[in-house]
Amino acid sequence: MIKSFRFSLAWLLLLLCSGMNAQTSAPKYSNEFLNVGVGARALGMSNSVIASVNDVTAGYWNPAGLNGITTQFSIDLMHSEYFAGIAKYDYAGFAKRIDSASVFGFSMIRFGVDNIPNTTDLVDGNGNFNYDKITTFSAADYAFLLSYARLAKIKGLRYGGSVKIIRRIVGDFAGAWGFGFDLGAQYEVKKWRFGLMMRDVTSTFNAWTFNLNDQMKQTFLATGNTLPTNSVEVTLPRMLLGATRKYEFLNNRFSLAPELGVDVTFDGRRNVLLKSSVASADPHFGFEAGYKNMIFLRGGIGNIQTETDITGTKFTSFMPNIGVGVKFKAFTLDYALTDIGDQSVAEYSNVFSLKIDLNRKTP
Repeated sequence: MIKSFRFSLAWLLLLLCSGMNAQTSAPKYSNEFLNVGVGARALGMSNSVIASVNDVTAGYWNPAGLNGITTQFSIDLMHSEYFAGIAKYDYAGFAKRIDSASVFGFSMIRFGVDNIPNTTDLVDGNGNFNYDKITTFSAADYAFLLSYARLAKIKGLRYGGSVKIIRRIVGDFAGAWGFGFDLGAQYEVKKWRFGLMMRDVTSTFNAWTFNLNDQMKQTFLATGNTLPTNSVEVTLPRMLLGATRKYEFLNNRFSLAPELGVDVTFDGRRNVLLKSSVASADPHFGFEAGYKNMIFLRGGIGNIQTETDITGTKFTSFMPNIGVGVKFKAFTLDYALTDIGDQSVAEYSNVFSLKIDLNRKTP
């Protein structure tokens, strides 16, 4: 019984701190909370917005798109819950136009699991249970992005970048500080718009420190685990591409904007549609249909993977997402039904986001 309690906590900590026990490591899935996505519009389109994003959420998706805002200020708030409400994902974004050619943006993201029981001290050295010793802790990831976008002298080109600071905590047991850069660009030509986003362009580094008491060290050793040590975790660059075109019908009352996106990673073979030992490419598609720029219907497919069923037969799976949006004056309310997990589990989540545009100006 004692070993079972200790093993539960050790296993949880190992999951939360996976990949951090090497002195310097570049795990395949590092800072993955920054790849979930923000804004119900984007999530409803399966994250296919690198070329089309033109609002405050561009600080996350592609900072070049911040120059698409037509107000002095823009605010966006989003809340979602994953894994049956266990994990909560919150986002807040702010953008301010500096002048006719440049925009400043700030984004904050939190992805966390709260009220995790800590049973390390539940059982004393004599095997006695003391439930008053049970405490709780949170495992949370934070990201703060400072973004800047500017129109280039080349017609149709705009570019931008983000500086991001990362804070990851696992109660009082472990924590990390990280730092990195993102660069992005959008280019319009003949009614087409193309987008490029280089995430973690110089690699992002997380410096981890651990603070384990003697009881927790004994728990790790008793369950056959290696004690984690202070280390540096590296997140390798990722290239996001997108292409879109907006079509308008019936005196511009109806519109349709499909977008094709491709996420390219450089950390070896992944379970995606296009893969090699050097790089992998994960294509996805989304669309947004609008009526009078007030009501929107969105959809998309992504996460295309090869899976194997219980008979050993391989098949290709994909994950659909849908969403809607309503815009009224300075307010835009968006909703998406999306999933960031395994399609076979089908743990879809409801995502809501609210955007407020202040001091609207004529574009």
